[in-house]
Amino acid sequence: MVTERSPAGVVDPGSFEGVEPSWSRLVTAPDADGVERTWHVLDNAGDLASAGAAPVATIVCVHGNPTWSYLWRSVLAAASAQAAGGGRAWRVVAVDQLDMGWSERTGTRRRLAQRVRDLDAVVRAAGVEGPVVTLGHDWGGVVSLGWAVDHRDELLASAVLNTAVHQPEGTPVPAPLRLALARGVHGLGTERTTAFLDTTLALAHPRLTPGVRAAYRAPYRTAARRGGIAAFVADIPVDADHPSAGELDRIAQGLRTLDVPALALWGPRDPIFSDRYLDDLRERLPHLDVHRFEGAGHLLAEDVDVAGAVLTWLGDVADRREDRDASPAADARPAREPATARLWAHLDALRDDEGTALVEMAPPRGAGPRTVSWRLLARRVDEIARGLHAFGVRPGDRVSLLVPPGADLTGVLYACLRLGAVVVVADAGLGLRGLTRAVRGARPDVVVGAVPGLAAARALGWPGRRIATHPLPRATTAALGVETTLVDLASLGAAMRGAPLPEPAQDDVAAVLFTSGSTGPAKGVVYTHAQLGAVRDALAARYGIAPGGSLVAGFAPFALLGPALGARTVTPDMDVTAPRTLTARALADAVAAADARVVFLSPAAVANVVATADALGAEDRAALAGVGTFLSAGAPVSLALLDAVGRLMPGAEAHTPYGMTEGLLMTDVTAQEIRAAQAGAAAPGGVCVGRPVPGVRVRVSALDGDGRAVGELTADAGVTGEVVVDAPHVKDRYDALWLTERASRRTAGPVDGAAARTDGARWHRTGDVGHLDAAGRLWIEGRLAHVVTTPDGVVTPVGPEQAAEQVAQVHRAAVVGVGPAGVQQLVVVVETVGDRHSARRRRARPRLAGPGLAEQVRERLRERVPASVAAVLVVPVLPTDVRHNSKVDRARVAAWAEGVLSGGRMVAP
Repeated sequence: MVTERSPAGVVDPGSFEGVEPSWSRLVTAPDADGVERTWHVLDNAGDLASAGAAPVATIVCVHGNPTWSYLWRSVLAAASAQAAGGGRAWRVVAVDQLDMGWSERTGTRRRLAQRVRDLDAVVRAAGVEGPVVTLGHDWGGVVSLGWAVDHRDELLASAVLNTAVHQPEGTPVPAPLRLALARGVHGLGTERTTAFLDTTLALAHPRLTPGVRAAYRAPYRTAARRGGIAAFVADIPVDADHPSAGELDRIAQGLRTLDVPALALWGPRDPIFSDRYLDDLRERLPHLDVHRFEGAGHLLAEDVDVAGAVLTWLGDVADRREDRDASPAADARPAREPATARLWAHLDALRDDEGTALVEMAPPRGAGPRTVSWRLLARRVDEIARGLHAFGVRPGDRVSLLVPPGADLTGVLYACLRLGAVVVVADAGLGLRGLTRAVRGARPDVVVGAVPGLAAARALGWPGRRIATHPLPRATTAALGVETTLVDLASLGAAMRGAPLPEPAQDDVAAVLFTSGSTGPAKGVVYTHAQLGAVRDALAARYGIAPGGSLVAGFAPFALLGPALGARTVTPDMDVTAPRTLTARALADAVAAADARVVFLSPAAVANVVATADALGAEDRAALAGVGTFLSAGAPVSLALLDAVGRLMPGAEAHTPYGMTEGLLMTDVTAQEIRAAQAGAAAPGGVCVGRPVPGVRVRVSALDGDGRAVGELTADAGVTGEVVVDAPHVKDRYDALWLTERASRRTAGPVDGAAARTDGARWHRTGDVGHLDAAGRLWIEGRLAHVVTTPDGVVTPVGPEQAAEQVAQVHRAAVVGVGPAGVQQLVVVVETVGDRHSARRRRARPRLAGPGLAEQVRERLRERVPASVAAVLVVPVLPTDVRHNSKVDRARVAAWAEGVLSGGRMVAP
């Protein structure tokens, strides 16, 4: 394992893809033991000197095992390019640790404490002076953090990629490392062969190019040069008796008092440093900024743009420091959200009321309907909250709820809120893969679920202690790893009645709600108690939902808000993960069960209610006639569909609120207002979603020729661009997605790449494109990501889609771009009129539209878009999102169309 001493390697950096020859140099200095050693480093100081740029600080990059400083070539290149372009200059020094890369082979077995001191030696010898930013990966992350803990006075910031500073108690060392340490495997896999190196390189997503793989292998061509790889593996502290365990513990404890800005960039697909190590870092560094790159893994710097992320983050760090230096008050915390009534206030007020709080038309156990009084609900919430506290759940702990909407979900959700625990809600419609990403990313401490959810949690290794909603057979309990049930917790809590519970603050985190995943991996949206209270207040004010009112919630988010509104809530007989399963009869039954005056439905549910209306009897129609307010949220609803619903609920005012998971109610419009808006617009070019509700501000950032939203925020009429909103009930942030959160914020000024300074506003970029009209109404024209950039100009999709759908044969259309940005060709993909679910249509194959249909579509679009239509394709069914069953997945359609038009097979998209 410990090879003979040999000098630093003879380096020919020009032969390595992505490395500038001028970066490479050798540095000599005494090591941790006072022995003169030679290190190889990559250093962009010469680039900065050529640009005449003085560095803000030096980024000291430390690789792990079995890589070398080549890992950081993109950081060096990006920093040099930024300085050459007149941006902030950052010197980057990437070190090859001793016995690794092209540095000297020492002939010794180096321990962690020595490596931390070695890093200081090479930093001094390279002429690095503070301030310093440390950046490390794998075990280089530990070494860099050790230096950071020991040199706080020189430290500006600290960043890591997948690494670990502590092995969580009760969990084994990762399996790949256990295998590498095994007797008979260790020397063979790490030193005598290239197995460990090859396995590490294979973890890149996508696969590394031959040139990059060759560069990583170059310093380790012989067994004599791989001794450091073997020694590094052997230095992993597998137990408290390991020689490096004490140093690792020292570094881990030192992080608890490290108060400089800190960043963790993480690849969740890492079989070595999984999310449990990220959780440990977050616990030790509560101020840690985190971004998880879904789909990326251990070699994060090869999987994603780490350089861009690091330099962006450091730019913000420098901005904050400059602001603080200019005005000490600039670093003060923003003002707290205004106080709102607690989400459980109506439960407290109605705790002795025997009136109906909840009705489940199809409860998971037993025959329906199931009715729950306010008194029972308030008592059960209180009991579960106390039981959870006795179980060990504390304020800030995360509780993932894998429970279908109904009384069980409502009870445990409000119990968590009352206790100050953070509820994590991910839609089962995300599917197992999407749910796995969501639950693992949210890192719950506890998972509460029915059998399907608990089975998935067990099979897929989701984190968290397990609680079942109801008692299970002993064998099932053991198989699923269930520790207790809500029934048992309620009994435990009942015995503790009167015991005090923690009181969460208004700005404490209350919930992490996941988006639908219709525009990429589902994102966790963080809400505070104040922000959820503001959502409730906005709904109550807009729709007149007062205590004592009643509503039918065919859209899960509103089912959970019913008790907060003091309204009795009915969940209809439907599969909430598939909204189109709601029938007209089931809706009528739900309305009748609680004499409901307000109905919330998703667009897909609305469509199926209308489609099944022939099954309604006289009593059903009478019940629906009593509805006073109807709302459909989540996606646009056509005026024709609203009119059809109006015939079923003639006494209801039909509304289509506009919002998103990040802000559930931004604007609102009625069917009558839509009709008036369309009549007054020569070419609407989108879907009218009405005026902002009280407390909401809406602005637009104009698009440039490349489809980017770069304009200043404006309320001027007729400007097409990205829709940007501000309201008390806009989300607090995205969870563990620092870059996404940063990109979602806007200032009132133009986009300039600088950190957002919000002047009290919380402007959120919605990702939607649209325009305001002269009456202040907002029209949505599609998603920013779906804007088509043709040689003739930018095309937003909704207006052309509406035009195509005016062709008699077209049921629904998707307008997408094919080809490189800026020269994209416009392609229209349509479903034709007919029974979309017939056996004949399911067997149908995609095809080019016939000449007649194609020409009709082109004719309709000529008046709407500057570009000509390259092709019209016909498919049996356009793919839609899971949650709403109505938003067309244009990105998927575009990729499919490009493949087809490039000669690919005519398969369904």
